[in-house]
Amino acid sequence: MLVKLLRRFLLPYKREIAIIVVLQLIGTIAALTLPSLNADIIDKGVIRGDTAYILRMGGWMLAVSLVQVIVTITAVYFGARTAMAFGRDVRSAFFHRVIAFSSREMARFGAPTLLTRNTNDVQQVQMVVLTTFTILITAPIMMIGGVFMALREDVGLSWLILALVPVLAAIIWFILSHMVPGFRVMQRRLDTVNRVLREQITGIRVVRAFVREPFETDRFGEANTDLTNVSISVGRWMAAIFPSVMLVMNLSSVAVLWFGSYRVDSGAMQIGSLTAFLTYIIQILMSVMMSTMMFVLLPRASVSADRIGEVLETEPSVVPPTDGIIELPRHSVVEFDNAAFRYPGASHPVLSGITFSAQPGQTTAVIGSTGAGKTTLVNLIPRLFDATEGIVRVDGVDVREIDPDTLWNKIGLVPQSIYLFSGTVASNLRYGKPDATEDEMWEALEIAQARDFVEEMSDGLDSPIAQGGTNVSGGQRQRLAIARALIRRPELYLFDDSFSALDVATDARLRQALKPVTQDATVIIVAQRVATIMDADQIVVLENGGIVGLGTHDELLETCVPYAEIVDSQLAAEVS
Repeated sequence: MLVKLLRRFLLPYKREIAIIVVLQLIGTIAALTLPSLNADIIDKGVIRGDTAYILRMGGWMLAVSLVQVIVTITAVYFGARTAMAFGRDVRSAFFHRVIAFSSREMARFGAPTLLTRNTNDVQQVQMVVLTTFTILITAPIMMIGGVFMALREDVGLSWLILALVPVLAAIIWFILSHMVPGFRVMQRRLDTVNRVLREQITGIRVVRAFVREPFETDRFGEANTDLTNVSISVGRWMAAIFPSVMLVMNLSSVAVLWFGSYRVDSGAMQIGSLTAFLTYIIQILMSVMMSTMMFVLLPRASVSADRIGEVLETEPSVVPPTDGIIELPRHSVVEFDNAAFRYPGASHPVLSGITFSAQPGQTTAVIGSTGAGKTTLVNLIPRLFDATEGIVRVDGVDVREIDPDTLWNKIGLVPQSIYLFSGTVASNLRYGKPDATEDEMWEALEIAQARDFVEEMSDGLDSPIAQGGTNVSGGQRQRLAIARALIRRPELYLFDDSFSALDVATDARLRQALKPVTQDATVIIVAQRVATIMDADQIVVLENGGIVGLGTHDELLETCVPYAEIVDSQLAAEVS
């Protein structure tokens, strides 16, 4: 998967990569030339006392060194830019794939692991790309060139190369074979730490309300300790790499000087050649050591690439049509034709045999016990899920054949779980209509019964809203979310239990204010409170995923036992 990921996202940067390779090649050739020039200075200048030769060759060495410095700096510059662009492109592709996911895929992965994969995992792969461009490209050139230049200086000591390189490679392979499994476990435990921390931050009110701080502290401590332990285990193996490499390098230096001294003494080798050979041996082993830096990063990057690829290769279950319908009549008739929905692997469907229609100018309410499938039913209309059986139509067209933007432009959704974005009241309202004027925003707030508390805020429409809307109450969040849907004046309103946090008086005023605004629109309300829906034009009663009642409030009281029981239970609760 790592190779596939690199091939896909580095392909647009072929020109930059070619420049990096050429520059690194020039820099490496310059580095390989310096020991040979130094050997000539010793053998032909120092030993013979030829000062002019020393100065002339010294000038060449300075020129070669200057070229090496310039091309290396330029190569690192292009390498860093390309690596950063690669990371940007991967994160962008990851984000757009996640945005295309339906609720099914989001539930499969979960927010904590998606955050880790788009940050930490991408960073691991990006670091490999950067290391490759700045270090690893030179390693094979240095190794092959170093062997050639070493043999050019003296063939008699070449057996040392054949002995030392396999020893170093075997040591590195042994260490890496123990590191790779640890990296896989490390990434999973990093997911766990992120998940626990995210839950505690999001649910801090619940934690404090139930005095569970000690328990949550222990839970985070356990996850943190698990991550620490596996990191220490991997770190021990990682720490063994460089001492092992340095040991081999130092032994190689001793071996070259030991055996080379005999060849110098016998006259088979010059002192300058011995110095150059020693330098080339060090360069060869340095190239192996530079490769070990990649080998340290590669196992973790490989695991990270697998995790990134898993998301990028996951196809959304809700697929936009190839040639989606982009024009629909302004009626917004919603029809369920024997629709059903079953989660993958579930033994029983959440919904089955759902057949009814919601007409413009009417309010259709959906009620039922917890787990009856009310939210799932509403989610089938905007295609947060796709019906596994039957058809859901808007204006007589299967929603799976409508262009997603066209479908969503007709809908104003207030979901069950209200979410406000960090920013201001105005920025959250403009999420529904980017070009909304202040007058339009105040009008929407007034209809949603939110104008009073917004006016009481320090900066009115410019008052800050925290992430998730945690700095306002539950009822205020619901009213702001309703205003956000109202401001776009859609043809189809979906209220998924959007009045549950409102008191009875506010609920009544809000429903009364909605009537003139929604008189030509189709309105579908999911509610638990009978008082919210008793004036609806038709009420759909769900039980165990199926429709057990359909009609007005008065009709259902006489014909639908489950609905009558819901009404009786709520009336009894009010009396008590």
